[in-house]
Amino acid sequence: MRADRLVSLVLLLRQRGRLTADTLARELEVSTRTVLRDIEALSAAGVPVYTERGRHGGFALLPGFRTPLTGLNHDEALALLTAGTGLGLGPALASAMRKVVDALPESHQALAGDAAQRLLVEPETDLLSRRPVTDPIPTATLTEVRRAVLAGHRLRIHYAATGRSPQWRTVDPIGLVTVRDRGYLLATRNGADRTYRLSRILAAEELPEPAQRDDRVDLDRAWRERSARFLSDDHLAVQVLVDPNRRDDLLTTAVAVRAETPGPDGRLRLDVTYQDLRHAVWALWQLGTAAEALTPPSLRAALHERATALAARYQHPA
Repeated sequence: MRADRLVSLVLLLRQRGRLTADTLARELEVSTRTVLRDIEALSAAGVPVYTERGRHGGFALLPGFRTPLTGLNHDEALALLTAGTGLGLGPALASAMRKVVDALPESHQALAGDAAQRLLVEPETDLLSRRPVTDPIPTATLTEVRRAVLAGHRLRIHYAATGRSPQWRTVDPIGLVTVRDRGYLLATRNGADRTYRLSRILAAEELPEPAQRDDRVDLDRAWRERSARFLSDDHLAVQVLVDPNRRDDLLTTAVAVRAETPGPDGRLRLDVTYQDLRHAVWALWQLGTAAEALTPPSLRAALHERATALAARYQHPA
């Protein structure tokens, strides 16, 4: 909106002094021509902005000029409360930080409390085993999801589950969780707990009816409980020692990492999860002697059997 841009322009000049049209254009992400038109509009409105010509010229405000430009819009206030969460609020954050110099309006205190309750970043329990990779999420989709979560409205999402055709479904959103730059929507559907990867939500629509959810939620505990259920359902827990140089290769094949500590001989001790015994045997076999399974005994026995069979095959020259 132009009004927000004019406020940002005044705040830039007030906080940083004289700036060129090119600098203002870059900061505001508009063209130089737009900046010049905005300067004219500010002058016409009585804002004492003047031009200094020459090599080191630019636009500036008369010394001592102040005006109460403290209002933040919804997304700017939310960006301040969730700065760095990866929830798609980066552009709003830049604008909001100019305004927070003056004050965060009291009217957003309720928003601060709800955001803290409904948005969770880097929880202790981590479902991800791979290197941090930022999921691409369309801004419009993320905005709809985020607003439904904070407003307490039901949400209609077009979701592409792994190995299935995308389907529309209506859910009751509970909160948003960000883990290693990957976002998740915690929700219920027909009363049952559901966790949706944000990058798999192809489209979203905030509905007017209220979501069926508790007024207050311990999002960290909810995430831990869902993580525990995910990791216990038909998955195999494995403790393994691995050469640090092959750690990333191990993480690429695991479903999840539960813990990581220094091990003997400079190796790392990891508690990881695989889909089943067959998956674990295949994954650790790829690492050869760079990895050693400690538990469960069934995995050690399966790897020993495979190694013995291979050794027997090559025991004598062809």
